[in-house]
Amino acid sequence: MEPLTPDDPRLGLAGHAELVAEDGAWLPCRLPPGAPLSPPGLTAAALMASGVRADFVTDATGLAWQVRVEVPAGTRRAPAPFDIVVDGVLSARVTVEGSGTLAVTGLAPGAKRITVWLPQYGSTRLHRLRLEGATTLEAAPGGPRWTTYGSSITHCTGAEGPSATWPALVAARHGWQLRNLGFARECHLDPQVARFIRDTPADLISICAGVNIHGKASFTRRTLGPALAGFVATVRDGHPDVPLVLLGPITAPDREHQVNSAGLTLADVRDVVAGTAAALREAGDMHLHLVDGRDALGPSDSHLLTDGLHPSAAGYRLMADRLAPLLHGFAADPAAPTGR
Repeated sequence: MEPLTPDDPRLGLAGHAELVAEDGAWLPCRLPPGAPLSPPGLTAAALMASGVRADFVTDATGLAWQVRVEVPAGTRRAPAPFDIVVDGVLSARVTVEGSGTLAVTGLAPGAKRITVWLPQYGSTRLHRLRLEGATTLEAAPGGPRWTTYGSSITHCTGAEGPSATWPALVAARHGWQLRNLGFARECHLDPQVARFIRDTPADLISICAGVNIHGKASFTRRTLGPALAGFVATVRDGHPDVPLVLLGPITAPDREHQVNSAGLTLADVRDVVAGTAAALREAGDMHLHLVDGRDALGPSDSHLLTDGLHPSAAGYRLMADRLAPLLHGFAADPAAPTGR
């Protein structure tokens, strides 16, 4: 089989908004590029491919993919690895820094489903992919479409690998097609994100808001509720009846009662998120639900935070274990009662 470009539909590349072609390579972007006044930090975070993966069925016994992975200038942190999952089982975890080859050999003969998860930290440029010994190739079958929006705690740059972020773990458990719109440091209810979610097919939507808003003092008590309600209203223009879940912040002990420059503690932000959810339901949105973030990771789990804010790998797994049944319930029964 001839080498394949990443935009070949048989590779089933998913989780991105656009593939930007440049100098013989393709760069997956999680938001459409070129939005007017796009904050530089949001633009940079959208170039990190959290949740982006190639997902296909083939009889290939190996693969070799020419790639280039770059981390932000000035950082000493290594990029996240690629995860290669075969028939639902992690087969290889490979880190590529700079230009190199993602190579996997010795796969069993016969048809198998291969999912290549791109690094969730670092921008990834994809060149051509060679499948060794392949005579068949087709995109893997799809499932219900789930879009989740949030901060670094949804982006999960510190997870062990891209298939081990809590959204990826939840999606794998339920057979959902994931679109991860977690943007480290950049979850500030930007209208361009709301418009993208509005215009993108989805069967379930979740929005985790609060941590970045508190940390950067993006909104005051006066403005946060209306801003969140406006974000939801834009999403609802495209998805009036899709189950939509608002998640408040997970625990962050040092920030719970820390007053930011906008006069809000993290506990205050959590209360505003809950109050906004209640107001929207009272106004008639019975397909909107609330999950208190502490139900995903609460005060008794603070030992699973690496820096008082971000979960460890075990913390992300625990979040997936707790959120998977909750989200599945909302997806299956859109008018179910809200969480606490």
